[in-house]
Amino acid sequence: MQEVIIRISEEKDIHQMAELDKICFRSPWSEASFTADIRDNERALYVTAADGDKVVGYAGMWIIFDEGHITNVAVHPDYRGKHLGKQIVEFLFEEAAKRGVESQTLEVRPSNAPALALYTKLGFYPAGIRKGYYSDNGEDAIIMWRNNMERVE
Repeated sequence: MQEVIIRISEEKDIHQMAELDKICFRSPWSEASFTADIRDNERALYVTAADGDKVVGYAGMWIIFDEGHITNVAVHPDYRGKHLGKQIVEFLFEEAAKRGVESQTLEVRPSNAPALALYTKLGFYPAGIRKGYYSDNGEDAIIMWRNNMERVE
């Protein structure tokens, strides 16, 4: 293993990102979806974690005005448990802040305990439920939000 580098995603990463999605998710995104976002969507921001030439993680966000909607976060199973997911998302936040993003939102499965723990550590809080959100099994999604500034209750 080389040192894992986190950087802005490039077109050369698309195929490996789609393959990683197949490993990580029940309903993976297609290569065409990644291509559309990375090459053609001015509102999309993706970051990649690479171990040499191998994509071992990534995160994506759609930027709408000052809000960022996190679309995906994936880490190869061989690289889990090493805080790489946290590093990838923090790098995504830094890049998004440079583009004026002040808050972030995402949906997560209630059954995905590792993701819920990560997002809570990163300052996300639950803000609602999307009933039957996941098409593969009808599972609800927890809507979570995070503000760059400290949350006021």
